[in-house]
Order: sequence, then structure tokens, then C-alpha cells
Amino acid sequence: MSTPPPRPELAHRDGHDAPYATKEPWDIDRPQPAFAALAERGELRGRVLDIGCGTGEHALMAAGLGHEAVGIDQSARAVQLAAIKARERGLDARFLQHDALHLADLGETFDTVLDCGLFHTFDPETRPAYADSLASVLRSGGRYVLLGFSDRQPGDWGPHRLSRKDIETTFADGWRIDSLAESTLEILMTPATVQAWLGRLTRL
Repeated sequence: MSTPPPRPELAHRDGHDAPYATKEPWDIDRPQPAFAALAERGELRGRVLDIGCGTGEHALMAAGLGHEAVGIDQSARAVQLAAIKARERGLDARFLQHDALHLADLGETFDTVLDCGLFHTFDPETRPAYADSLASVLRSGGRYVLLGFSDRQPGDWGPHRLSRKDIETTFADGWRIDSLAESTLEILMTPATVQAWLGRLTRL
């Protein structure tokens, strides 16, 4: 198995549109299997927010199941591409350019928040602010689902590698970790899958 070269754009979805000027490794044009499996089991509830949505596959998955779905990303280009997909597929989902650290400014609340590959972009100092931002829009009893790069993945390329402790520490107050399981993320590189954590958390 070959080791992928360093890709700075994998590490930080920082609001610039450059990462979406060409096809990027995380943009696989379908939901991540881990999230698709949750959806098939009926674990999406109520209004769904796809945070750091990229080109929108998880918001579109939720919309296809009849949920009111909103996707946000700091990249205007990603949001534009997601909206095009929604029109082409005849799905009713909204996509907004917005900062994940200031979710309260949306003025909306949600029952489910999906996070594929966003939490792992934040450094330890920023993670508490992110958790607070999530709590500002997720209703009490709502579900936050994250899929992020794991410290079990060999090498040093890509985004921050999350440990179980990183997740447990960030969400220690005001949250219940319902499950934290080993999983994988599919990408358009070699290897085609990387080690990940799949977390299911409830806002108290």
C-alpha cells in the first residue's frame, strides 16, 4: 500500500474556494458508507444540518429521505456545487456559506447534525468553541454524528488525527457520547479508505 503525499488542502477546509477548483479527495460524489448506514437504520431525525457540507452529499441524502436539510460550508464554490446537485436531483435542500464556529448566527435549530471531516480540521484550542457552536443550534436531545480522521491511520499526511480522548475531552460537558466506534473514510486517493472514528453524541 502506497503512502499518499502530503495534501495541505486535506488538512484545513478554511473557507477559500481553491480546494474546490478541481476534484478533491474527500469529494466522492456519494455519502460516506458510515453515514449511509446510519440513515438506512433510521437514525436521522427531524431537521438535519450537514456541517462543513462540501458539495452536499449528506444533506442531499437526508433530503432524499424526506428530512428538511440544510448544508453549510465556508467555501462559496462548494455551496454552489451542492445547490446545482440539488436542482439536478430534484431534491429540496438549502445550502449556505457560513462559518461553523458561529452557528448561532443562523437563527435556526436542528435535531441532527452531521459532520463528515470537519471536526478533525480544528486544533485543540479551537475545539471547545466548535462544541459550543454546535450546542447553540442542536436541540436538547438532538444527535450530533461525526466522522473524523483517526490516530490509528499510519503516516503524518492529512488533517489532525483524532484520538478517542480528543473527542471525549471536547464533548465532556453538556453532551453524552452514545457510541464511539472504529470506522473508515472513503477518499479519492490511495489508499481508498482511511481509518476514522464514528461518533454518535446527544446534546443534553
